[in-house]
Amino acid sequence: MAYAPTPSNQIRALVLKLLHVSLTARDADALSAFYKRAFGFVERRPPKQLSGAIVSRGNGLPNSDIYAIWLNLPDVQGPFLEILAYSKTLERPKPAVNETGYAHLAFEVDDLYDSISTVVQSGGSLQGEVTNFGTQDQPHLIVYVRDPEGNILELEQPAG
Repeated sequence: MAYAPTPSNQIRALVLKLLHVSLTARDADALSAFYKRAFGFVERRPPKQLSGAIVSRGNGLPNSDIYAIWLNLPDVQGPFLEILAYSKTLERPKPAVNETGYAHLAFEVDDLYDSISTVVQSGGSLQGEVTNFGTQDQPHLIVYVRDPEGNILELEQPAG
């Protein structure tokens, strides 16, 4: 089905629903294991190999061959985390916090310090320092960390 643009005099508001966030990985199984260990993600469905003309037409990358893992947060059937490993992957430097484009994934946690420890013990690393965006009486703590492949994550422990 070919795309046909809507005439500019007929632009309408879109109805959107966030379906998933996708990370391209060097090692999808290892990155999946990190998210399972550090944040309790669970498999949404068994991993799949995606290839062929239909996949290449959809993503615009000729000869696509992709290993795909879908993960959910426990007891959540909403948006999921998709981890993809392409048979031919382009390398890039570790993303900078202030680099344009997608910046980070943010997670609310119950105990920030415990979460930092779990991230580091699971193969991630600390990016920034714990910072209080709340008050002394009602602290709202945040910190940036990285997963084992260098992707930036924000952890937030809200006040209360």
